[in-house]
Amino acid sequence: MMHKLYAVSAVVAVLSSTCAFAADLPASEAPIAAAPVVEDTGRIFDEARFGVLTSVDSSDLNGEDGAFVTGMLFFDPWGHMEAGGWDRLLRPRIHVGGTIATEGEANQVYAGFSWTANVTDRFFLELGFGGTLHDGDLDIDDGGEGPKLGCRALFHEYVAAGFNVTDRWSVIAHLEHSSHANLCDGPNNGLSRGGVMVGYKF
Repeated sequence: MMHKLYAVSAVVAVLSSTCAFAADLPASEAPIAAAPVVEDTGRIFDEARFGVLTSVDSSDLNGEDGAFVTGMLFFDPWGHMEAGGWDRLLRPRIHVGGTIATEGEANQVYAGFSWTANVTDRFFLELGFGGTLHDGDLDIDDGGEGPKLGCRALFHEYVAAGFNVTDRWSVIAHLEHSSHANLCDGPNNGLSRGGVMVGYKF
């Protein structure tokens, strides 16, 4: 019985001295959790495109003269290009762009969302939807010969089919339309343009 008491006493003494030693350790020696590493690529733009469009509606009311120099910038804040399957629908890219007319027709600035579907490693299809502001004619009283657009703010949508020539460069067939869908007073001739663009991925 005495031997057991001595053994228990010895264990208690060792544990007490160990706890006292741990309490005396400097606070600086305590383990520090590592901060998570956040990768910063420093990239603002995802892609840039530039090209030339022309009117694809040759009717008397909607036809436009000359060519239209256009450019677009794409941002990918939600990882659309890295997403897969149906998740891509919830993560569109953002586009902003502008078009300058060469013969006095409507100039535009626009912005919206874009969805890209890779059919193969090289070939892709794309759909974009958003809004645009323009400086074209609103109604017949404006006196111009271009389309009568009804209001300054219009819907803007486009479809595109592209081919990736390299990892960075691509060639894109682009078709776009702008109109107000009869949601404001006045005529709604719309702007319909198509052409070829060149893209560069950053």
